[in-house]
Amino acid sequence: MKLTVTPQAQQWFEEEIDLESGKGIRFYGKVYGKTDVHEGFSVGLSVEAPETPLVETDVEGRRYFVEESDDWFFKGYDLVVDYDEKLDEPKYLFEKNKDFNV
Repeated sequence: MKLTVTPQAQQWFEEEIDLESGKGIRFYGKVYGKTDVHEGFSVGLSVEAPETPLVETDVEGRRYFVEESDDWFFKGYDLVVDYDEKLDEPKYLFEKNKDFNV
């Protein structure tokens, strides 16, 4: 799995969320809502310290990650976190992971 945060999303997170030292932004699957690949589930986010990251990325000193416990939700996909200008919030795009074999 690959995790990408676009510059526009990074700017939104920087303006909206203060991070304490050692903490990052976690993305996870949550019940209710929908994504372009999941019906009945959506992407949630929280501010916390990583414990066992499945994937993490650092953008301008900010840590973004997905925990191993959320592998079920992201399995087979890469996550691109972008910015929705109209809604003024992050949007989540799932791209088939070319390296994933079922």
